[in-house]
Amino acid sequence: MESDRVAYVNGKIIQESLASISIHDRGFLQGYSVFDTTRTFKHRIFKLEEHLNRFYNSLKYARLDPGMPRTEMAQITMEVLETNLPLIDDDDDYWVTQRVSRGVSGPDGEAPTVIVETVPLPFKARAKYYRDGIPVVVPSVRRTPPEVLSPRAKIQNYANLVQAEFEVKDKNPDGWPILLDMNGNLCEGPGSNFFIVKDGVVVTPREQFVLAGISRSTTIELAQELGIETKEADIDLYDAYTADEAFVTSTSFCICPVSSINGSNIGDSVMVPGPLTSRLLDAYSGLVGIDISGQYLSRL
Repeated sequence: MESDRVAYVNGKIIQESLASISIHDRGFLQGYSVFDTTRTFKHRIFKLEEHLNRFYNSLKYARLDPGMPRTEMAQITMEVLETNLPLIDDDDDYWVTQRVSRGVSGPDGEAPTVIVETVPLPFKARAKYYRDGIPVVVPSVRRTPPEVLSPRAKIQNYANLVQAEFEVKDKNPDGWPILLDMNGNLCEGPGSNFFIVKDGVVVTPREQFVLAGISRSTTIELAQELGIETKEADIDLYDAYTADEAFVTSTSFCICPVSSINGSNIGDSVMVPGPLTSRLLDAYSGLVGIDISGQYLSRL
């Protein structure tokens, strides 16, 4: 499949297997690049406009100019996606990603590297999390604080999060890292936001300290439509250990229940997902027109 998929690279749509960038690209040399990713549901792209708005905000923060307006980026994205869709089965879907790096420095300045690509979603690898829940492990690695680099921009340098992931996988190969911020409050994980449910209220960390995911905002909107109280607040480990339910949101997961944190089971029930998480997951499935959990569980 990889030899047949196409990608947009610096002005051309080419076979992904033939795509290349310079070894002098500053995205490679310095990790200086920005990206954003949405996904498809039944081969239909989800909230592309919202993702591109966040993408262009990240580009502005990083002082990167892609050399095209977001309308052109949207057109290119759809062309790449539509070319690649015949390569997957009807019950499969794609991640859809835009990337811009600082590019190569030369006598005339810098020419950014612009890429648009698609990658099949890892349903089989992650199906167990919908059956068993996610075992969250909190690593010793802390999330990069906003005083150093704003987590609100989707910067491609994931060294901080990857170090956390290495530590967690050494402790539990199935573990999912959720990092603490520098104040000791739960923050976020790789590409994922964290929520707890306590006494019927859905709580998630404050936006200043996390990347505000589109799935995160969608979940908050759905909760409000269902009359479920939501709030942003600091969440420490005591809050997490004593929560009634917990879940993560992400582009691929949408909503996925958390079964434990550092080995401590969430809530008093063995049911996964919990009742409120289940309501939100059902609402999300209704919004996108697909059984989100079922799409994963069918791969077991």
